[in-house]
Amino acid sequence: MKKLKLILFASIGIVALTASCSDEFLDKKPLGQISGSTINDAAGVEGKLIAAYRTLSGQGMNGGGTWYYDIHGWIFGSIASDNAVKGTDAGDQPEHSFIEAYDFTTFNVHIRDKWRSVYWGMARANEVIDAVAEAAEGDSPVEAARATQIIAEARFLRGFHGLQAQLHFRNPAYVDDTAYDVNDVESSKVPNSGPIWDSIIADFTAAASVLPATQAQVGRATSWAALAFLAKTHMHSGDAGLIAAAIPVMENIVNNGPFSLVDKYEDNHLVATRNNSESIFEIQYAISSGDDQNSNKGVGLAHPYISPWGCCGFWQATQDLVDVHHTNADGLPWLGGEWKTVHITNPDGANIGEPINNPSVDPRLDHSVGRPGILYKNHHIMQVDYVRDLTYAGPYFSKKHVGEPEAFGVGGWGNLTANNYRIMRLSMVKLWLAEAYVEAGRLEDARAQVNDIRRRAANPAGFVPEAIQGATRTEFTTTSNPAANYNIGEYTAAWTNASVARTAVRMETRIEFAMEGHRFFDLQRWGVMGTVLNDYLARESKYRIYLQGKSFTSPKNQYYPIPQQAIDRSFVEGAATLTQDPNY
Repeated sequence: MKKLKLILFASIGIVALTASCSDEFLDKKPLGQISGSTINDAAGVEGKLIAAYRTLSGQGMNGGGTWYYDIHGWIFGSIASDNAVKGTDAGDQPEHSFIEAYDFTTFNVHIRDKWRSVYWGMARANEVIDAVAEAAEGDSPVEAARATQIIAEARFLRGFHGLQAQLHFRNPAYVDDTAYDVNDVESSKVPNSGPIWDSIIADFTAAASVLPATQAQVGRATSWAALAFLAKTHMHSGDAGLIAAAIPVMENIVNNGPFSLVDKYEDNHLVATRNNSESIFEIQYAISSGDDQNSNKGVGLAHPYISPWGCCGFWQATQDLVDVHHTNADGLPWLGGEWKTVHITNPDGANIGEPINNPSVDPRLDHSVGRPGILYKNHHIMQVDYVRDLTYAGPYFSKKHVGEPEAFGVGGWGNLTANNYRIMRLSMVKLWLAEAYVEAGRLEDARAQVNDIRRRAANPAGFVPEAIQGATRTEFTTTSNPAANYNIGEYTAAWTNASVARTAVRMETRIEFAMEGHRFFDLQRWGVMGTVLNDYLARESKYRIYLQGKSFTSPKNQYYPIPQQAIDRSFVEGAATLTQDPNY
């Protein structure tokens, strides 16, 4: 049996659990050092499980900038896509710029630390599983039923990090508990022999079979969460058989799960409405006057450049994303690509960012993108001073992750928020189900799922209201009028063409989850990255001149390279166990 050495748990974030179902169990400060004898008992196992959950946030890993390995995907999933640009100015965080321009290198520190983060997460999960067995040999073993659930939660977390690895890297390694030994650094040096879909599926399947449908403590994995991530794994695999097999899993979640779409789209992006009826799994965050370690720090750079944030202007929306929100007279998206040549707002010149001819737009635009003249989550009426360099990155800003004024951070760094990251919610499952229905030829079933999503977005109670500026920047009044010409309708005509239906579902997916870090990986699984992103570069580079001459190369840029440091550290008996992606 593997023996655990003395571990300083302050470095991995052991926090205290409470019994209250309303308390978020990750909002406590680390408690310091725990002795080995304590670790090897039931209480120590519970502590190690909490530490494993802590890896979801990215906090505490290697002491680096949290944004390097932030779970939101704002770097790897957004600015590497057609939804977002790096923002800020040219000189800040140049590693971002290389990713934005598809110059992925094996020495990029962001890519390096993304790799570190997923294997750090796998290691913590494996330590939990090993600790259960270790405790069984001592005087205070974990009760049998509880041990089974702890292992299931650990396997959920390992599958979660494994999926992150597979989405980012073409051929990642998979380290399970049979290989991992906390006392043997060599144990984690396993070959990356190919995609790890089967291992991820096995972990989520095992977790789903054991975990309860509900948990007393918010933030813990449930059987429904495991099933939803299992479905996500199937969908991202690109395997037609796995996608078809995901249909009954997703139908079960949609039809039998305890979830429902919230009435207002904005309720998926407010601190006040965290862990709502639509939520399947959220990364939990909190703020307090005492410390900043439990806040949503991974998006700390991605806040407007003016008070009350004052830093740092990263993660701006593209002109492309703004324009895709055009709707026609029936309130439907322009599926023929007409939006590529007609702008909602002026992309350059003296009136940059101002609306053009009161265009008809999807109301989700102003929940996803901060636009000049539109109320920005009750902080101010946004103006172009929200951005650091207007000529460099344009006038639009990210919005969903920013907390309301009452949830603004007060810890060691001001750009903090208690806004959770809704990494899995019902609307995602419904749109994946619509995708799978299209591929199965069930076009009308797909239309029904899409219309459910659009019907909720059309609720006028959730529209951003018109705001009128007062005497000072923070003073404004709202009216009963919408902030823009919002027009959204349902698809009333039957879907009879699979290609058109596929385009409609993919458009809905882009709009529904805009600026949530998923776009790069959606394009990846659809197999359209080269076409879409080079088309985007041709348009966006007219306004973001630093993108001129840049291109996306397939299949190379479909995944990030394995960091050279990881390969260099994988040597066992004179040979590297990791093999670089052959496209690099």
